[in-house]
Amino acid sequence: MMSIIRSTSLAVLITIAFSCYSSIVAVPAPSNESDASALLRSGWWPSSVTGNTTLSHCMWSGVSCDASGSVNRIDSAEYLIQGNFSNMNFSLLPSLTYLSLSYLQLSFNELASKIPLQICTLSRLTHLDLSWNFLTGMLPPCIQNLTSLQVLDVSSNYISGFIPPELGILKRLTHLHLEGNVLSGAVPPTVGRLHNLRLLTFGSNELVGSIPPELGNLAKVKVVDLSDNNFTGPIPSSIGNSTSLTELYLSRNKLGGSIPPEIGNLIKLTYLLLEENKLVGSIPPKIGNLTSLTELSLRGNKLGGSIPPEIGNLTSLVELSLGGNQLSGSIPPEIGNLIKLTHLFLQEDKLVGSIPPEIGNLTSLTRLFLGGNQLSGSIPPEIGNLTSLTRLYLEGNQLGGSIPLEIGNLTSLTSLYLGGNQLGGSIPPEIGNLIKLTNLFLQENKLDGSIPPEIGNLTSLTKLSLGGNILGGSIPPEIGNLTSLTRLYLGGNQLGGSIPPEIGNLIKLTCLFLQENKLVGSIPPKIGEVWNLNSLDLSSNNLVGRIPPELGNLVHMIHLDLSCNSLTGPIPWAIGNLTHLNSLNLSYNHLKGPIPYNIAYPVPYTAFIGNKDLYQFGKTEAHSRSSSVIHYVRLLIPLAAIFISCIVVGSYFLFRHAKTSVQTKSLQLETTENNGNFLSIWNYDGRIAYEDIINATEDFNFKYCIGTGGYGSVYRTQLPNGKVVALKKLHRFEAEDPSFDKSFRNEVRHLIEVKHRSIIKLYGFCLHKRCMFLVYEYMENGSLFYALRNDVEAMELDWSKRLDLVQDIAQALSYMHHDCAQPIVHRDISSNNILLNSKMQAFVSDFGTARLLDHESSSNFTANIAGTYGYIAPEFAYTLGINEKCDVYSFGVVALETMMGEHPGDIVSTLSTSSGEDIMLHKILDPRLPFPRENSIARSIVLIVFLALACSSANPKSRPTMKQVSEAFLAQKLPLAKPFHEISLAQLRHNNISWLESESREGSSRLSDE
Repeated sequence: MMSIIRSTSLAVLITIAFSCYSSIVAVPAPSNESDASALLRSGWWPSSVTGNTTLSHCMWSGVSCDASGSVNRIDSAEYLIQGNFSNMNFSLLPSLTYLSLSYLQLSFNELASKIPLQICTLSRLTHLDLSWNFLTGMLPPCIQNLTSLQVLDVSSNYISGFIPPELGILKRLTHLHLEGNVLSGAVPPTVGRLHNLRLLTFGSNELVGSIPPELGNLAKVKVVDLSDNNFTGPIPSSIGNSTSLTELYLSRNKLGGSIPPEIGNLIKLTYLLLEENKLVGSIPPKIGNLTSLTELSLRGNKLGGSIPPEIGNLTSLVELSLGGNQLSGSIPPEIGNLIKLTHLFLQEDKLVGSIPPEIGNLTSLTRLFLGGNQLSGSIPPEIGNLTSLTRLYLEGNQLGGSIPLEIGNLTSLTSLYLGGNQLGGSIPPEIGNLIKLTNLFLQENKLDGSIPPEIGNLTSLTKLSLGGNILGGSIPPEIGNLTSLTRLYLGGNQLGGSIPPEIGNLIKLTCLFLQENKLVGSIPPKIGEVWNLNSLDLSSNNLVGRIPPELGNLVHMIHLDLSCNSLTGPIPWAIGNLTHLNSLNLSYNHLKGPIPYNIAYPVPYTAFIGNKDLYQFGKTEAHSRSSSVIHYVRLLIPLAAIFISCIVVGSYFLFRHAKTSVQTKSLQLETTENNGNFLSIWNYDGRIAYEDIINATEDFNFKYCIGTGGYGSVYRTQLPNGKVVALKKLHRFEAEDPSFDKSFRNEVRHLIEVKHRSIIKLYGFCLHKRCMFLVYEYMENGSLFYALRNDVEAMELDWSKRLDLVQDIAQALSYMHHDCAQPIVHRDISSNNILLNSKMQAFVSDFGTARLLDHESSSNFTANIAGTYGYIAPEFAYTLGINEKCDVYSFGVVALETMMGEHPGDIVSTLSTSSGEDIMLHKILDPRLPFPRENSIARSIVLIVFLALACSSANPKSRPTMKQVSEAFLAQKLPLAKPFHEISLAQLRHNNISWLESESREGSSRLSDE
């Protein structure tokens, strides 16, 4: 041990000595080497270049020489290089003045290692650009020797440690770029000595402390970017001295205090972004001096007071974002002076008064967000002048009057949100002019009259919400024209007539809510043709007739409510096909006959009350009273035996306290106290008994049932020690089915083996023949599938949470495929099997179809297709072989679904056709969330979609491994090579193909397994 310490200490001393030496004197080049051999030894250029002995090194791609033949310039802007940065012997290149190793494409170079100290010997260097690589370690202090440097760019790497104060010596610097690293500590005040600096970008690091007031000494600086760090304290008033500033980015820090009025001195500013800090006080009126501003963003702070009328002086503004503060008062009419505005965001404040008619002057507006305030009065008809609007959000105010007819002029609209106001009158038929609408939300108002048939013109609609109004008349049959519709909410009105059969045309519909109306007639069987339907609520109407058995075709159904109608006849057996049901309510009808056994037990008993002629399966009218008694006695005898035996078996399998290993006869797996004492966290010292579970659930009473899966019911219950758990219990009829029994035991086998923070925890199990249940940690927010289809939960699942969620799933799958003792393939990754806890963190669940993978075995085949429709890899159409690439495909679909807010459908397949070329990335994102303007969020979304498209490739050999995907998230801080709104799915798909082909050809990847 002492020898190791001495060796380590000696190595450290040698490194320090070399650092000090190299910072004083340049290492002379050995006489037997030249700059040509230095280039050759670096390994940066491929053999196709270096192997050509007739080609001078001065003619190599990216290399230039001076008149004497010495290398003076290396530039890889159009050439992808890779290798180890430290392989280059810079001491052999004394004439080098320009070194740029940044690849200017939608990609990055692959240079690794630390920045070598030899680079400090390049005393003539004026331009050093090492951006977009994989460099690690610290920025060497000896860089102070490069006193000729004018440009220093090490952005988008993994440089760590502090910013060396020695940078202040480089007085000739004009460009200093350190963004996109993992730098920590404070910004040294010595940076204020760089009086020639024009660009200073330190964004997307982990810097802390306050912004040094010395930055105000940078009189020539034009761009300062300190965004996406952890800066605290106030914005220094000295920033007002930097009067050459044109761009100031301080977003997403923890800055407090008020906005200094001195910021009004920066009259050349074009961009001022201070969003997502903790700024307080009022917006200073002097901000009206910044007449050159094109973008002003103060959103997401704690600013109060009113919007100063001086804001109307900023006539060059293109984007104004003041939302998410505590601004009060009215919207100043002077805002109508900003005729160049394309984006106006004033949502989620405390603004009052009416919408000024002057807002109609802003004819360039494409987005107008005023939602979540306390605005009153009518919607001004002048809003019809905004013919360039694509999104109009006025929801959550107190707006009254009627919807102006002029709204029909906004033919570019894709989203119209007027919900949660006090709007009255009828829906104007002119709304049918808005043929580009994809989202129309008019819910929770006081709208009356009929739904205009012109609504059938809106064939691009994907979401239509008119619920919670006073609408009457019939549902127009023209609603069947809306074949792109995925969600239809008409509940809580006074709609009459029958449900039009044309609803069966809406084959993309996932949610149909018609509850609390006055609908009559029968349920049209054509609803059974809406294959994607997962939520159907027809409750509290006057519907009659039988439940159509065609509803059994809706195999994705998770919520079905037909309660409080006058439905008659038996419950169709086909309802038992709905194995994903989490909620079923048939109460308060006139149903009769037996409750089918395949739906009687997964749902609460309250689902059937109020139907006096319904009875449990097995009781028929032909039974006499005596035979019924005999029948139940016969049932009680084996049930009593089961109860007693389950106590014994449960105590033996689940709640044992012995330290010796035991082997379960049914599972043939051995566990010890260390990995099998599942209940030790409950502090029962091994004493917890089967009775505690029975008592806590009142013998699995239906009122504790919260849902059903493919082969069991899930119960939520609180144990005597206060801990809340979830219990998955196999239905008693299915317990006798060998396939269900196998799946149940399979889940136990795998969950005992896996230990990962993003895989659901199994606390215990009881596996008797007629008494099977599993005990899990409880997930408060249910499945990802449900969260994405519930508007409230989807909004809570913001971009940051979604990005973390996708990364958690990737890490869990990577662990299963690569880090388990024997690889595990899940085989049913879907949004239904991703559960969310109270913090919206993701956990992979449902291992009933999982299989161990043996790469050396030829038995990795299955007789049945496992998985959920829409997530199954396409190769199962021609092979039933099991490998981890089927999970990779499913992950790609789930990742896209998380970003889009809905299943991607045919988007992946369309990319292989010409029609896929025009699909822009930002247009497929979940429209319920705000546009991702933060650079870090935008970069992460691009990375996730990039990877998701690679994972969902039709060719399994082209898909990356989950280990590669998991490691790829390390690169998410890299900046985008083009604006976010200009990136298309086809471009990302093409880059995936190029990357994967290159990886296969060269045997290396930027996402290596090492």
